[in-house]
Amino acid sequence: MAAMKHWLMKSEPDDFSIDALERVRTEPWSGVRNYQARNFMLKDMKVGDPILFYHSNCAVPGVVGIAEVASTPYPDPTQFDPKSDYHDAASRPEEPRWWLVDVGFKRKFKRTVSLEELKAQAEAFGDFALLRRGNRLSVLPVTPAQYKRILSME
Repeated sequence: MAAMKHWLMKSEPDDFSIDALERVRTEPWSGVRNYQARNFMLKDMKVGDPILFYHSNCAVPGVVGIAEVASTPYPDPTQFDPKSDYHDAASRPEEPRWWLVDVGFKRKFKRTVSLEELKAQAEAFGDFALLRRGNRLSVLPVTPAQYKRILSME
């Protein structure tokens, strides 16, 4: 059996927050339109993998809770919906281009572990995709050590 992997997934809280995930319990992680992020979901994520839930593009960006991968990958239905902001006219149901996993709520942090705090400890995190200059991915791998370090900062 493959070792469990750890992830960080970003969401803008005005679009979908940790509070929204707590309310619905499980949510399809739809709308990802970056091939590298899609490939993480399609090829690398396994049910039960832990996820750091990160609020981006807000007053205090940072890690706000824990979720987990709650399904195997399946085609993102928004790609086929002409009314969706994520519609992809080139994608066909028999050959989907975009995939997603369901994300399940685990718990909210007592406080936000801010991006500033993470940057202040950048050296301790080593090569951490979140802290790489210019990284815009919404789905990122996290090492077990990085995951534990962020949990300890709560």
